[in-house]
Amino acid sequence: MASSHQRIEQMLAESVWGAALDPAERDRVAEECSERQVPAGGYVAAMGEPVVHWCGVAEGVLKMSVTSPAGKVSTLAGLIGGGWFGEGSLLKRESRRYDVVALRPSRLVLMPLATFERLRQTNLSFNHYLQHLLNARLGLFIGLLEYDRLLGTDARVARCLASLFNRDLYPATRDFVDLRQAEIGLLCGLSRQRVNVSLRRLNDEGLIRIEPCGLTVLNLDGLRSFAAAD
Repeated sequence: MASSHQRIEQMLAESVWGAALDPAERDRVAEECSERQVPAGGYVAAMGEPVVHWCGVAEGVLKMSVTSPAGKVSTLAGLIGGGWFGEGSLLKRESRRYDVVALRPSRLVLMPLATFERLRQTNLSFNHYLQHLLNARLGLFIGLLEYDRLLGTDARVARCLASLFNRDLYPATRDFVDLRQAEIGLLCGLSRQRVNVSLRRLNDEGLIRIEPCGLTVLNLDGLRSFAAAD
């Protein structure tokens, strides 16, 4: 069974920014990082708390959301394996402005602020990665405003799925994601039953294929276009 250090090294090696580090630096970063296991329904991070780590999702599914004083929850983004988050709060030295909850048992890699700052100040490829990541995150949130205000329910589901295949957020090349309908519903802010109707329509349109334990994206550009045009 792989040790914690070996698992962290593997995630770093599979990350765009981690693969660009020289072996000695990557080993140092792995030594400075730590792992955290979070059960389904558990808080990964809470709004208002100090941000002291950059977080990577090694395994699992997370939901980033905000809650109004009246208790209404609005989902900002889903986070799956290979994704990193929290860089904005680290750069601005501000408290966390959203909650992050695990939708299933999840494993995180936590990079301390000091390590994050050392890489940011000394590694050009790491800075380039952060620029791409922040730009992708901005595009994601602008899209969120669009589909929340202008698009129909099927398009919201399509846009949510398309966001999980953004190569700047999730660099691994793949066309399958093992999300359950209930998890997609939590990411979209919809019921499982309504998500099932939307997935059937997207399946019939030839954009996805519903699998026994997830779904395969057959036409990513078509999925994005469908989300924009519906």
